[in-house]
Amino acid sequence: MFGFHGCYWRFDLTSGHGERRAIPEPILERYLGGVGLGSWLLYREAPTGVDPLAPEAPLVFAFSPLVGTPLTTSAKFAVVAKSPLTGMLCDALSSSSFAIAGKAMGVDAIVLVGRCSEPSVLVDGALQPTSLWGSSAAEVTEALREHGSVASFGVAGENGVRFATLSNEGRHAGRGGLGAVMGAKRLKALVVRGDAPTGLASPARVRELARDLAQRSRGPATAKYRERGTVDNLLAFERVGALPTYNFRGGPVEGIERLDADRLRGEGTHERGSCAACTIGCEHRFASGTGEAVRVEYESLFALGPLCGISDPDVVLEAARRCDALGLDTLSAGGTIGFAMECAERGWLPNAPHFGDGAGLLGLLDDIAHRRGLGAILAEGSRRAAPLIHPDAIRLAPQVKGLELPGYEPRALQTMALGLSVGTRGADHNRSGAYELDFSDRVDRLHGDERAARLATGPEDRAALIDSLVLCKFLRGVFGDLEAESAELLHAVTGLEFDADTLRSVARRIVELRKVFNVREGWMPDDDVLPERILSEPIVGGPVAGARLDRERLAAMVRAYNRERGWSDDGYPLATTRGDLYIDG
Repeated sequence: MFGFHGCYWRFDLTSGHGERRAIPEPILERYLGGVGLGSWLLYREAPTGVDPLAPEAPLVFAFSPLVGTPLTTSAKFAVVAKSPLTGMLCDALSSSSFAIAGKAMGVDAIVLVGRCSEPSVLVDGALQPTSLWGSSAAEVTEALREHGSVASFGVAGENGVRFATLSNEGRHAGRGGLGAVMGAKRLKALVVRGDAPTGLASPARVRELARDLAQRSRGPATAKYRERGTVDNLLAFERVGALPTYNFRGGPVEGIERLDADRLRGEGTHERGSCAACTIGCEHRFASGTGEAVRVEYESLFALGPLCGISDPDVVLEAARRCDALGLDTLSAGGTIGFAMECAERGWLPNAPHFGDGAGLLGLLDDIAHRRGLGAILAEGSRRAAPLIHPDAIRLAPQVKGLELPGYEPRALQTMALGLSVGTRGADHNRSGAYELDFSDRVDRLHGDERAARLATGPEDRAALIDSLVLCKFLRGVFGDLEAESAELLHAVTGLEFDADTLRSVARRIVELRKVFNVREGWMPDDDVLPERILSEPIVGGPVAGARLDRERLAAMVRAYNRERGWSDDGYPLATTRGDLYIDG
């Protein structure tokens, strides 16, 4: 085969035995790799109703047919598991040489099941006891670097924090608690290396396409990310009323201009970098309060800053650094702490910090990672923590399906509000992309309707395709026709016949499989909803003050979205479509 190896490596950590298992070619054609192939493997390997932290729960690392080729941004992989935060499917992406080294083992995916009898590392296909338990992911990588490329986690994963990250070379498969899944297996590190080549059906054509794509990736479509990064979004969102603050309560944050990207660059160390095999170079690092440079994106800046009522850049950058070191997802960490701060102001948590308390924020990050005091409750995430705090707290918890909301104000971006509510891994901007519509002239972002809901399936499908190829989403503006150009790339790499319509079907199939998995694991129609606060309170202050999104409007949009998907009005995929998923038999 070209592009694919046609198998995955399944390793049982309980027995210490690994074996290669075949992946039928029709599966590879229908799911490609990344989140598509990873979701199919999870469905097949996970026992129905399995506890995400049980030994039987699989942890899947899935590569793609483009990994190992000269195509820009192709050094990416997906990590897929049942989330301990949501109880539903979690698929996260990361970029590094881990993808290249993993695929060079001669496999399209790695599936880990079972649990080590003691803290261990998996190196060269064999388990070894380790003294690295208690170390940060960076320390583990440094200790094991000579053996290959390393995936690991920090102390948050060891302590079962439900939003602990899985890390590789300083980058994180962050959302949903994948670090906790690997921590529950007592596997401190997975080390991969190999020398199996990625065969190309048409090497000359692949090189030609790679040169063209690399040249376009350095053009104006990606200039914003390369030159300024996503941190610019913070004040841009504030100007249009789309920046959530104070646990989505809203209101101006005093001194927020201190988080302006130019001021961050001007007041301290600013470094730039890029992922492996990338020609965009969107990574921006800023000096933290300790003087150490930390990689910061808009989502971290928002969640650890305005969402908690904090505008001190030293605090926000230090908080981001601590999240990296401890292995905490910055979005869920900031969302859960902002929620706790509001509970404190209401008198429900007498000893917790209030909005704007930078020292309190930093202290809670440490407490969460080590499950100390209040941190033991917040380590469960805002949905699980809410009933432990106060009977009315759940209405303030900023989550969908248990996953904390990203930095998009749903009442000001109402097509995005739909995307957040129906997302299979919970509230997530990277799996929906509906904000692209809200920032266009195709919809009214303050008045969501059924037409906007039908349009929202397009960005979601394109995200599923990109995440299965796996390529960087910042390339989406580089492609003139994503499906047609992707089909050409895949044909040159694999020799298989793909066209634009085929890939549109692939994308819809992946979205549907993820939904079918969630239904199997207990999803109900009432899960596709936003927090009560969003549906009962207007936006406070700012350029769109008073904007509302009521429950009836959101429900109508969800029904229209489900119909566009070909599902029942309340969101159940129809039984007649299951045969196309290749999950039975």
